[in-house]
Amino acid sequence: MFDILMYLFENYINGEAEIFAEHNELTDELQRAGFNKPEIYKALNWLEQLADLQHSDEFPYLNAQPQKVIRVYTDSECQMLSVECRGFLMFIEQIGMINSVTREMVIDRLFALDKPFISLEDLKWVVLMVLFNVPGSEQAYAQMEDLIFDEPTELLH
Repeated sequence: MFDILMYLFENYINGEAEIFAEHNELTDELQRAGFNKPEIYKALNWLEQLADLQHSDEFPYLNAQPQKVIRVYTDSECQMLSVECRGFLMFIEQIGMINSVTREMVIDRLFALDKPFISLEDLKWVVLMVLFNVPGSEQAYAQMEDLIFDEPTELLH
């Protein structure tokens, strides 16, 4: 599923190409690219849930105002996210790239990937996808994009 998300992000969203309005057309396009239907449906559902996070009463933490707090990770979160990943999340929160609300959106979307372990590279891409979907996060998105492609901006020094 993560490969499909990456494909969509790189070819449609990040490439500024128009994404198909119809799920059937998009599904057909992804199948022609070599992906199977069950994984395509999971990826499209993941993206829909990401968009829904901004307007959901189902996730009360998203309705809260961002606060400066230290995140304590559960055992299952620690198993999925290495110390390096947790440190990276803390770093980008401390420099103001994300806040406590977007951090929780990232963690929610990481768990929705249903992977036993998240690499730092995968984490960076999920952060980028979340920032793309959060209104007003254009500068943070640009900073994250620089981090992914190893071109640090002056704001990170």
